[in-house]
Amino acid sequence: MNTMEMQTSATRAADLMKALSSENRLMILCQLAGEEKTVGRLAEDLGLRQAAVSQQLALLRKDGLVAARRDGRSIHYRLSGREARAVITLLYELYCAPAQQTVLA
Repeated sequence: MNTMEMQTSATRAADLMKALSSENRLMILCQLAGEEKTVGRLAEDLGLRQAAVSQQLALLRKDGLVAARRDGRSIHYRLSGREARAVITLLYELYCAPAQQTVLA
């Protein structure tokens, strides 16, 4: 990888990390890792106001981390992009998955 490619990759990675720097955005992305959800469902599941969830989803959508699908009057959101899914999967495994029991020898 040459210096110009490395700079481009570093910029993309920094942009992704900025998008993930909010607890609410992280919780939304974790919720979307399993299935599509509407704003109302996300707000209910996370105990947040719909307006707050909508605002965070707009930022995540602008950054290309979530995509939306209209179904009648509802809009369903899902993770979008290989990078978002990979990072959220890793964060889930590190911080959210049930702890594995270890046997001490």
